[in-house]
Amino acid sequence: MIISGLILDGLAYGRLVVFCALSPRGDLNYAKMLLFEMQSPNAFSWNITIKAFSESTNTHEALLLYKQLLLSLRPDNYTFPLLFKVCSKLFLYRMGHEIFGHVLKLSFGGDIFVHNAFLHFLVSCGELDAANKVFGESLVRDLVSWNSLINGYVKSGYAKKALNMYRKMKKLGNINPDEITMIGVITACSQLDDLKLGREFHLYIREKGLNMSAPLANALMDMYVKCGVFEEAKAVFERMEDKTIVSWTTMVVGYAKSGCLDVARRLFNEMPEKDVVPWNAMIGAYVQAQRGKEALSLFHEMQSMNVNPDEVTMVCCLSACAQLGALDVGVWIHRYIEKHNLSLNVVLGTALVDMYAKCGNLAKALQVFVELPGRNALTYTAMICGIALHGDAQDALSCFQHMIDAGLMPDEITFLGVLSACCHGGLVEEGHKIFSQMTSKYKVPPKIKHYSCMVDLLGRAGLLEEAMELLESMPVEADAVTWGAMFFACRIHKHVELGERAAMKLLELDPTDGGTYVLSSNMYAESNMWHKAREARKMMRERGVDKTPGCSSIEISGNVHEFIVKDKSHYHANEIYECLFQLTKQMEVVDSLVGFTEIEMLKNLRIISQRLFNLNMDDTL
Repeated sequence: MIISGLILDGLAYGRLVVFCALSPRGDLNYAKMLLFEMQSPNAFSWNITIKAFSESTNTHEALLLYKQLLLSLRPDNYTFPLLFKVCSKLFLYRMGHEIFGHVLKLSFGGDIFVHNAFLHFLVSCGELDAANKVFGESLVRDLVSWNSLINGYVKSGYAKKALNMYRKMKKLGNINPDEITMIGVITACSQLDDLKLGREFHLYIREKGLNMSAPLANALMDMYVKCGVFEEAKAVFERMEDKTIVSWTTMVVGYAKSGCLDVARRLFNEMPEKDVVPWNAMIGAYVQAQRGKEALSLFHEMQSMNVNPDEVTMVCCLSACAQLGALDVGVWIHRYIEKHNLSLNVVLGTALVDMYAKCGNLAKALQVFVELPGRNALTYTAMICGIALHGDAQDALSCFQHMIDAGLMPDEITFLGVLSACCHGGLVEEGHKIFSQMTSKYKVPPKIKHYSCMVDLLGRAGLLEEAMELLESMPVEADAVTWGAMFFACRIHKHVELGERAAMKLLELDPTDGGTYVLSSNMYAESNMWHKAREARKMMRERGVDKTPGCSSIEISGNVHEFIVKDKSHYHANEIYECLFQLTKQMEVVDSLVGFTEIEMLKNLRIISQRLFNLNMDDTL
């Protein structure tokens, strides 16, 4: 251009600036240099360069260019929307207002294009009251203005205000909603679970022939899914010509959260492409359904597909490990977090504490807890429940006190952990005190699980009359867990009369529970009431009730092995049963020497059975 003299041609020079600013093969910094060397750059050249920087990683440079522009030129109505966009992107609230001062000074306040850009800036910064004030005082409004405020309210969770704004717009009668309006109001219906109004908007869309874009269809599906109307969501989904990843994910998440895991998994498998969100939704759904093994299996599949997990993935998988007692996998996830420098925030840290505690490594759980940079009530709750699980009542109470001293409020799960600790430690007085303080001091109303803990605590301590009195005076109806705790205590302390009452209640709740019949028979037998013991067994046979086989699991080298009573399908079954036979013989010898009771013997057998497979595998590997 210099040799040919085109450098003096303002039009050609301006086109070069545009090319360098907007072309994928251009150079933004070179465009800026050309702009500064241009003899008389016009507003168009400045706006193009500002626009290019506003969409780049060096967004702040757009504001510096604006300051340079003011030294030699008057900005126009295309300049200010670009600047408001930058301020929205960088959350520069004060700068945005300064620029609006320039708008008023240069008499652009009546320009609808500039006005809407400022309104959008306020909404993006969460300044909805200011946006509403500007909107109300404005002499110029169009559909874009209304949409900005409607969608702003929706994104901030003010669904009712969004719908009120929509009704005001409709009342004027001179502005017709478009698909952007519909996305806003349908999302508001989704937030309010207002299926009736959502259906009315869907009908309006069909009657007016509005363009059913992917975002609008996704909003409709989300509304139907959250309102539990899956057939209508499915109908919208199947009519979509171009299904986006959001469309697929909406359906997968909806079915997964509703418990329809098989349908969710089928849709998940059919997805043409997946990012981390649907993977997390599916893994999380398995965890919620207590199907931790499938959750971890899907996590391994996710890794094989080279999808990078995020914090949500890690939390879900750690919960799955906690369910299964899969310590090796949990340790691997912890190392992955450290290796990839994922931020160990309070959510992820709490999940780690919970996993280590439930997988039996309380020392590591405490280490993670202590080293966390921040702890909230959930973190303390996880630690308290973990300590309680390991039977250390005093440490659990100490951790609870530290939580209170830190100014954190316990919730119902916290109290469940503390009461459980008191139960395991036999701390009746402390348990009574904490149970009383739930309502009197902390305003947390006890639920059925808290009453169950108290019944269990009193029952274990032999205070059976007090336990029964509490059980029968509860403000909520006792469930099988509560009556089961009472029944177990009666059997341990050989209180047949109260035990019979508890057993009758259990059979009323579930006549098909074989365990109740078996335990009733055992209770009678232990009290030498052989006739009643036979009657309990006979009743069980006559009603065709079977006892559900017990199931236990153990993790070896990252693999979780499950065992069912009398099951011989395991590939090491012969070795396992031989080992069990030998251990049983040894225990019989010990029993004859030290005089264990039958119950103590059974407890020891359960402990041995949990360790059995590990011992056997150490010998055979």
